[in-house]
Amino acid sequence: MNWNSNEFIWLDWLVLAIGVIAIVWAVYRSIKKDKEKMQGADSQDYLFGKGEPWYIIGAAIFAANIGSEHLVGLAGTGAKDGVGMAHWEMQGWMILILGWLFVPFYQLLNNKMGKIITMPDFLKFRYTQRTGSWLSIITLIAYVLTKVSVTAFTGGIFFEYLLGLPFWYGAIGLIAITAVFTVFGGMKGVMTLSAIQTPILIIGSFLVLFLGLNMLGDGSITEGWSQMMAVCNAAHDGFGTTHMFHTDPADPMYPQFPGYVVFLGASIIGFWYWCTDQHIVQRVLGQTKGEDNGKVMARARRGTIAAGYFKLLPVFMFLIPGMVAFALSQKAGSGIVMDITNTHDTDGAFAMMVKNILPAGIKGIVTIGFICALVASLAAFFNSCATLFTEDFYKPMKKGKSESHYVLVGRVATVVVVLLGLAWMPIMMNMGNLYSYLQDIQSLIAPAMVAVFTLGIFSKRITPKAGEWGLIGGFLIGMVRLLTNVITDSGKAVMDGAFWEYTSWFWQTNWLIFEVWLLVFIIILMYIVSMFTAKPSAEQIAAITFTGNYKKTIRESWNVWDVIASLGVIILCALFYAYFW
Repeated sequence: MNWNSNEFIWLDWLVLAIGVIAIVWAVYRSIKKDKEKMQGADSQDYLFGKGEPWYIIGAAIFAANIGSEHLVGLAGTGAKDGVGMAHWEMQGWMILILGWLFVPFYQLLNNKMGKIITMPDFLKFRYTQRTGSWLSIITLIAYVLTKVSVTAFTGGIFFEYLLGLPFWYGAIGLIAITAVFTVFGGMKGVMTLSAIQTPILIIGSFLVLFLGLNMLGDGSITEGWSQMMAVCNAAHDGFGTTHMFHTDPADPMYPQFPGYVVFLGASIIGFWYWCTDQHIVQRVLGQTKGEDNGKVMARARRGTIAAGYFKLLPVFMFLIPGMVAFALSQKAGSGIVMDITNTHDTDGAFAMMVKNILPAGIKGIVTIGFICALVASLAAFFNSCATLFTEDFYKPMKKGKSESHYVLVGRVATVVVVLLGLAWMPIMMNMGNLYSYLQDIQSLIAPAMVAVFTLGIFSKRITPKAGEWGLIGGFLIGMVRLLTNVITDSGKAVMDGAFWEYTSWFWQTNWLIFEVWLLVFIIILMYIVSMFTAKPSAEQIAAITFTGNYKKTIRESWNVWDVIASLGVIILCALFYAYFW
């Protein structure tokens, strides 16, 4: 038997079948124990949340971040553009800002409100009820554009290149499997899947990296690295794809990543995602009721430091294997055939690596990890979508209905969002490489979030109405830009007529430069609106004001080792930039 077969053989299918049965059993056991724990005296503390150790917080942040876009999109962008988009992943330093700067403010608000806050809670409290509701609307629209469409596309690509399934069978099949899982598994099932997927993904991805480099170097990993760098340096008309910054206007990557503005654009998206997104923030704020603020902040900060180190991994787990896949596609006999101009091909880079590089049996194990990641990613969205729609929109309008009625409405809302996501998918598939598309969408949403959260916390002059105008106005401008992206092929199409000629500054501006100017515009808008609208209340100001005692608590919550560990993250990020400058 050929253990290094380039196809799925009976052993892989057997491993896959046994793995699926084991996962179903593990999820069932987990849900059963969860239900038992929710009954009895400790249910109140359980529902309020509890403080996990710092290393668990770090792992949870990492697991929450690794989504379907990494499995397909990050490897795809590595194959197509090398380290061009590594800026969005080399952001361990950004997670430190959450722990050191934002957590003390969030914890202060927890104290004021007597519960662990959500991000809509913060906006409703600091600005207006309408601002918080709009955050929920924006989140639901973002789900359509970036969760359903992206995850279903990922499933379709992965199963097509790995198992040979037709693309749409894989995409819709993934949604069907996840729908069944969500009904029976709930959020506890999602957490169990995440715990299973993380070690498999890390070990499997590094196996793909090292075995790929070994094949490329004919038995030598270091020679394989040299070969990869040489092939990628020769790509893109000799300008290469091993550079973080592209400053020569003749470089084919310059129109997409012009000069040093790429770092600023990536940082705006990273700031929104790591410091203000509920998906990440909820991982660090867990605590038992009445727990000492210093302990909560120390644990959260150390959790973010641990996550900063974990965040160094995805570039090596997914992006560089994509570069190895491209290098192997230039080598005869590797079994990997890739057209770098075909985004469908480059997005299939990681699945091709799994299929052609990993030995029999290991393919099955790694595939289990990927299926867990895809289902967990989509199931978490299904749960969030139902909760968001029911709690923020339907319940306030239709009070007093039965719980089963609200559950049904939440599921109907989820089905609608899923159908909208599938309808959007063909449009998304024409908008370039998956990971590039995702960051492009996020660049239209992030500026409003960054301005509203940052000014809301750090400026006492910003009024409630200014926050409302900033969030809604910034988001609407972003959606108009998205519409022009669809119509004009992201500014590349030739558009005739006076309207297009006079508005070219809007629709033809590079996406990163547009993102930066949109942030500047929203900040100026919020300050102008603040000059003509009612000031925030004393209670709103108190929620973002540190007293002397609270400042002392913050200072006592960290020590010299926290500083040293944080500097370690920053130094490692800097070394990566220095190597791939």
